[in-house]
Amino acid sequence: MYEKLSHDYDRFVNWRVRLAAELPFLERQLKSVRAKRIVDAACGTGRHAIALAQRGYDVVGADPSAGMIRRARHNAQAEGAAVRFEVAGFGELHQKLGGGFDALLCLGNSLPHANTPDALAAALADFAACLRADGLLLVQNRNFDRVLQHRERWMEPQSHRDNDNEWLFLRFYDFKADGALCFNLITLHRRGDEPWQQRVLSAPLWPWRQQELLQALPQAGFHSVTCYGDNQGVPFDTRASPNLIITARRS
Repeated sequence: MYEKLSHDYDRFVNWRVRLAAELPFLERQLKSVRAKRIVDAACGTGRHAIALAQRGYDVVGADPSAGMIRRARHNAQAEGAAVRFEVAGFGELHQKLGGGFDALLCLGNSLPHANTPDALAAALADFAACLRADGLLLVQNRNFDRVLQHRERWMEPQSHRDNDNEWLFLRFYDFKADGALCFNLITLHRRGDEPWQQRVLSAPLWPWRQQELLQALPQAGFHSVTCYGDNQGVPFDTRASPNLIITARRS
């Protein structure tokens, strides 16, 4: 899915708006541990990593999609940002990037791609191995407690226009009998008055609830776990929060 999405991902996300909303919260958390060296896991096209590098952090971005990493390197060169990007997924980060980092970020609802208990445990152990003692882990997921309770299938549509080219992005979940989700992304594209062209991409996810993550994190060697409901630092509410943002420290 993400290999094919890499060419459209920066159209799908309004990065100016997103970074303005998220960076103040991220920097407050990074400053709380005096972070300098950071891993951006599942970095996609590298926009968070680039923005943090421009603010003086030493950032390494990693993603399992080679297409995303090619786009991230292109974006960094265009922005004049010195960021190292590597193809590496959950479970491979420490092997490819090394350890001793002050902070590791896993943003954009990426952790649910670790879609079995063993995959989650391996991902969290890999995160811990990358971090120095008392280093910061910050994970941002959707609030799947709310999604599952209300069967929230559809997400807000996104659009992008570039001269006479127009894109529409529609996202929705299929709820599986075993509790898993299938994440679907429909991309509609047209040029001028030409007919719409459509593409459907899908990926399996596991909707990790708050309590499941609160149990898994200490088992992977994390402590001081705090849950927020958004990028303003509001406390997490299973019924109302749009996101589940978790911070934790490596033991």
